Order: sequence, then structure tokens, then C-alpha cells
Amino acid sequence: MRLALVLSLFASTATAQTCGGPVGEFINGIKAEAVATGIPADTVDQFFAGAQIDQSVIRADRSQGVFQKDFVSFSRALISQNRIDNGQANSQRYDSTFREIEQRFGISRGVLLAFWAFETDYGQVQGSFNTRNALLTLAHDCRRPELFRPQLVAAIELFRRGGMDPARTTGAWAGEIGQLQKLPREIVRQGLDGDGDGVVNLKTSAPDALMTGANVLSSLGWRAGEPWLQEVVLPDNLDWSQTGLNHKASVRDWAAQGVRARQGNLGPANLQSSILLPMGRNGPAFIAYPNFEVYFDWNKSFVYVTTAAYFATRLSGAQVYDAGNPSAPLSGAQMQQLQQKLTARGHDVGGIDGILGAMTRAAVQAEQVRLGMPADAWPTLDLLNRL
Repeated sequence: MRLALVLSLFASTATAQTCGGPVGEFINGIKAEAVATGIPADTVDQFFAGAQIDQSVIRADRSQGVFQKDFVSFSRALISQNRIDNGQANSQRYDSTFREIEQRFGISRGVLLAFWAFETDYGQVQGSFNTRNALLTLAHDCRRPELFRPQLVAAIELFRRGGMDPARTTGAWAGEIGQLQKLPREIVRQGLDGDGDGVVNLKTSAPDALMTGANVLSSLGWRAGEPWLQEVVLPDNLDWSQTGLNHKASVRDWAAQGVRARQGNLGPANLQSSILLPMGRNGPAFIAYPNFEVYFDWNKSFVYVTTAAYFATRLSGAQVYDAGNPSAPLSGAQMQQLQQKLTARGHDVGGIDGILGAMTRAAVQAEQVRLGMPADAWPTLDLLNRL
């Protein structure tokens, strides 16, 4: 059937069907949306030839238990001596690319090396999911269609430009492509040719991937030449209720309260910053600068973001953090119980998922203040019982 006829038959259905329902009708709605952006109808038809839902993508989306780990466990699992050694080797191998990035964007090579390591082990493990089918599956699924439907349309545009092969391009289960795992819309908008061959290929060209990653970070608001995260030593009498990403003060004010860098000097005195305690006042402590917030536009997981930002400091010369002696983390089931109790008290924790994210941390801190407990946003069994 000609695409024009399909569009006329399913125009009303496509408008209403933002996710779910018959797959064929859903695809027709995406086709209509893509054609409306100016992509030729025959290109759209070619893109979807052989497209199908991939149930393994749904299983992967529902099985992200790794993010339930605490910061120390998660960071120790991801940061190995091998990744540090390979990071140093790749820093030397692509030194000219990193120097250009540092000059053009003001982004430290450690930041990109950390993402490169965590996303694909420096390009070695890029994923084997068919990208088109993964995006179609997640756009059709009704959990996060507002995120993946635009990415599916962007993938069609990327195909039109010769940047992907719908039948053969593979990547992560969530539709990311290449050595730094970027989604199609980022590639279309921020893709850069880093090796000078006139083509943007994030799968085979490390310079293309690194330059594109830097351009993405810059577009998200990265502040050139500024720090992002730094380990600190805290005074015992610090007001714990003022710690966390939901509280900010100038570096000058933190220093006046006795906060000091564990290594080197704190950042510029006027920078607004937060004291970050991933595992409470008895665990590792960091000062988070404005650039740290950009990390959450790359990945929404608190533990991933904190680990990636910390690893970037390690690759830039920082020492291993002081793990301290934090209280034992709650189990996944206990965390869900806690989230249920917090929700019952009127807090928005972003869902009962057993993951200690930023919203759950803020709710924990508020309840600690109410109960007269040290308000360091680290949930303990004592807090769970008292609630």
C-alpha cells in the first residue's frame, strides 16, 4: 500500500496512539510524523522494512537492578585497574583529539574517558541489539514513550543522512549507538567529525565519538574550565541538613564552615556547590560543582552519575576516595518499604523501585529532620523502623 494512502487511513488513529496498540498502526503513526518533518516517504518505508518488536529489549528495560547498589559497591565494581590503565593508554593514543576538546569545549579528558570506559569499555563492547528495533520497541512500550518516540523519528533522519543501516546497525538495548552510546537525536544534532574524514561514525571512530560526546556535554550546559566533583574532608559539627544536591552554598561559605579539599584546593570561591554524601556522613564525601548537574542529562541514575564523575577525577589524578565506615545499606526490599512509607507521608520519591535516587534522598532527609536524626539523607534500618 502506498504510504500516502496509509497516512490518510490512519491519520486519526496515529494521532491518538502515542504508544501501545497494534504495532502496524503504531508504525503508521510514526511514518506520518517522520514525513511531516520533511523526510521522503520512500526513505521512511525503507527504514521500517522488516522492523519488529524485540521482547529482549523490554526484559532489559525491566531488569536494571545494578542501580540498586550503593555507591561504594557500585564504584568498586565499575572502576578497575584495567580500566584505569586503558584510560591512560587511550589518553595518550588520542592526545591530539583530547587537546582539541580541551581547547574548544573546556572539558577535561578525564570526563570523557570515564564515560567511554563505563559505556563501552573504550569501544570494545558496544551492544548487539538492533538499534531500529530497540527504539521501535521502547517507543511502542508505554513506560517512556515521550523519550523514545522522538528518538525513533531521529533515527529515520539519521538513516536518511547515511548515518545508520536499519537492518544492521546495532548498539545498546536502549537505542544508543557508538563508543560513547549516544541516542540518534544527539547524533543528528551534535554529531561531529573528529578525525577529519568527512563522516560522523561513532561506532568505528574514537575521535568522532569523543568530539561528539564533548559537543553533547557542551550543549547540555557544561561550563568550560570548571571542576565537577572533588573529594572533601568535613568537620564533625557540619549541619548535615544542609548537605545534598537540593542544598547549595558558595565554595567560600563551605570553606568557612570547615570544609576542605582532601587533595589540592577547593574550586573557585564564588561557585555555588553542594556537599554530596553518597552513603551518609560516615561515608565518602564530595563537593559537587555546577558541572556535576550536567551529568544527570547524560544518565539519570544517581549512583551511576556519582561514580562516573568520581572516576573522571581519578583519571585526572585524584586519589582513591576514603570509604569511611557508613551504616549498612538497606536491601532492595527494605528500600521499597521505606519508599512506601515516605510516599504515605506525602513525599514524592519518583516511584517504588528500591533505588535510592535524588528524590528518595530528599524525602529521607526531610524525615530525618522531623525525627531529630542526623539529616545526611542516608537511609538506615533505624529510620525505617521509626517511620
